[in-house]
Amino acid sequence: MTPSRRAVLAAMAGGALAGCAGPQSTANRSASDTGSPSTSAAIAPGTSTPGSSPSATAPTATAPSASRAVTRADIVARYGHAVPHTWGFDAPAVVHALPTTRRVIALTFDACGGPGGSGYDRALIDFLRRREIPATLFINSRWIDANPAVFRRLAAEPLFEIANHGTRHRPLSVTGRSAYGIPGTRSAAEVYDEISGNQTKLTRLLGTPPRFFRSGTAYCDDVAARIVTALGERFVSFSVNGDGGATFTPEQVRTTVAAAPGGSIVICHMNHPRGGTARGITAAVPQLLATGHSFTRLSDALH
Repeated sequence: MTPSRRAVLAAMAGGALAGCAGPQSTANRSASDTGSPSTSAAIAPGTSTPGSSPSATAPTATAPSASRAVTRADIVARYGHAVPHTWGFDAPAVVHALPTTRRVIALTFDACGGPGGSGYDRALIDFLRRREIPATLFINSRWIDANPAVFRRLAAEPLFEIANHGTRHRPLSVTGRSAYGIPGTRSAAEVYDEISGNQTKLTRLLGTPPRFFRSGTAYCDDVAARIVTALGERFVSFSVNGDGGATFTPEQVRTTVAAAPGGSIVICHMNHPRGGTARGITAAVPQLLATGHSFTRLSDALH
């Protein structure tokens, strides 16, 4: 990703994704200053402290084989000594947009769970149902626990697909970096836990493993992104920040989402019913449809 592309993403995200865990005083930091490696982070058994390896290059991630699942010990052995080189929204293999120039947009909605984040925006989902607008729902393990009946209904609807939004909603780091004041995972072992905990739950509930992953705040480093791939999922970020972490007014949501170009992956939230997301989406979608745009689930556009 070019420096200009990185700057655009950071600017679009300023304050954007902290809404997953409630208001944060650090919400306006950019990708370059949203935390530093923790010097006191507890390192899981079998891992090493960041930087202790003479090599900065981690092995190339591979998807798990059909005959043997990738274990926590595998991840620690493969990535426990790897030193990350990036932090933010862009890392190798992270998907930011659809591979098309047509007027197709992917709407994605995070359900983050935890304190202040386990609500359900029924008005938003009901609107998508009425207009038959497909969407990808990135759902955190804690949100599922708080809304089991709602989750079961959403999972049964072909209009929606369910994706992995992590177990504890952590930024995905192997060195303990934070984003928007939210502490990140502190080692390769903790990255594994954050991905696989909810992956296991979703596989049990859905009958098939989720295809896509987005970390809490959408931040990751390049080593953590390779771990996502090693566990058989694709890390999906965004190109349009549609609701500023559920902090935008309805008009801000409308103007931002309605301006999304073809190929966009739009990030919004479905766990803050008192925010402006539902009313903004309700206004933006008809505008996009009127200008010839259509909507897709990620699985129907990313192969």
